[in-house]
Amino acid sequence: MHGAPGEGSVEVRVIGTVFVLEGVKIGQLVARPPSLPRYPGGGKAGKEVRWVIGSPKPVLESILAAADLAQKVPEIEGVPSGVEGLDELFYTVVRERGKPVVKPLGGLPRRAAVHVTGTSDTGKSLFAEQYALAQAARGEGVVFVTVETPAPFVDAGLEQRRLAMGLARGVLEGITLVDAASHGVLREDLPTLFATLDAAFEATGARHLVVDSLTGLYEAREMTARLIVRKVYLYAKEKQVTAVFTSQKRSSHEELSAEAAGGYAVSHILDATIVLAKRLVMTQAQSRLWGVPLGEVVRFLRIDGCRLSGHDTKTHHLELLPEGLLRVGPPIGASSSEA
Repeated sequence: MHGAPGEGSVEVRVIGTVFVLEGVKIGQLVARPPSLPRYPGGGKAGKEVRWVIGSPKPVLESILAAADLAQKVPEIEGVPSGVEGLDELFYTVVRERGKPVVKPLGGLPRRAAVHVTGTSDTGKSLFAEQYALAQAARGEGVVFVTVETPAPFVDAGLEQRRLAMGLARGVLEGITLVDAASHGVLREDLPTLFATLDAAFEATGARHLVVDSLTGLYEAREMTARLIVRKVYLYAKEKQVTAVFTSQKRSSHEELSAEAAGGYAVSHILDATIVLAKRLVMTQAQSRLWGVPLGEVVRFLRIDGCRLSGHDTKTHHLELLPEGLLRVGPPIGASSSEA
């Protein structure tokens, strides 16, 4: 069916070859006509396709004026993290006497999606629990998706953290758990997860979302990590919540990098990344550098990036207190008097 198109026909270009179809309208979805190749490019292997006749159309609603959006974006404010020593490491810029002045933000940026990553047992879940309890204590509800640990055990951990933080028992009423660990469909099917979260947010009016961990949503299919993380990120933006998402590192990843399971896809998409790491002190040089005895485990925290606010760029000591809480210490190499 080669030749110039006549009335009631359209051209179809497939890898440089022009085919003419009679009686087909622009935008119409058609099965492969016998005159078109079975596979794109004329190959003999691959998946048979259906051809869409038409040309791209602009998505006009995606074109926005920055000046107009600036009037709608709320001012950035800090959300206390619940982790001592962390909140003053995020900054904001204000103008005083005509000059820009950097001031502590006082917490994570409101409505940010914050990525907390690290290898096993670096404190990711503790961070998530402390954050959730801090928000509940402030009267702002939290929807907490547990992907790794069944909900009753998460509740037991929250109770321990509540006691250590000195919070009232009623604080737990502000946290709603979604048990994706026990219900596989929530891990395997994002529409079902989002429908469940919709119900939780509608019932509670929560302003915060915690997912521990994102990695469990694409385990054994890390090639899909970017697609899955982007959908979860956009869901949080649609709900206008502040979110904390934990993710796991693989043993081959550099401990203090932003890389996690699924590559750099997670940190590329989310608004901020906080890296947690730990090292076993095995040499005198490490002992002197980090100020701890040989054989001890030393922990670190570093804010790798944040697109919504300024932040400290140093690597800090991270303490795991006996009562099971995280506390951010001074930068590596700084004495306690300099902290």
